[in-house]
Amino acid sequence: MEYGGTGYQPVRTFRIYKRNLPHWEQPGSVYFITFRTAKGITLNDGAKDTVFDTIMFHNNRKYKLYAGVIMADHVHLLFQPLEKIKDAFYSTREIMHSIKSYSANRINKQLKRKGSVWLDENFDRIVRDEKELLEKMSYIVNNPIKSNLVENLEDYKWIYVVGWGE
Repeated sequence: MEYGGTGYQPVRTFRIYKRNLPHWEQPGSVYFITFRTAKGITLNDGAKDTVFDTIMFHNNRKYKLYAGVIMADHVHLLFQPLEKIKDAFYSTREIMHSIKSYSANRINKQLKRKGSVWLDENFDRIVRDEKELLEKMSYIVNNPIKSNLVENLEDYKWIYVVGWGE
């Protein structure tokens, strides 16, 4: 059976893998993920547009996005991987590779530079219940306000919340 894509195997059962940090995956789970820019990289508006467009492109293809925000030096996402093949889901590794690889290549072309845009490792957490889901959504939507970038959330261009503005 051929899976295609980047060669990452779909997740069928609970698993743990480790790079520098441990990463837990459980089919059907929702994940809160944070990834950061490499040292010395600050995303300008064009780069934020690229990241936002990349994240939205994969929404409802590889994952169901509940919320996301792109900041100058980091990104927060709240998503649930979708089924890749019967009873097997896209892995968070595959999803993050798709987002980070494509956006990094585009950003480097836009900025006429080479090198890493993103740190290799992501911070991820399996969301355990509805209370935690709402807590993480609140954290995401308040990030631009807390960082004094806008007074009203509607004024921040690089944010998505399922059902809001749709």
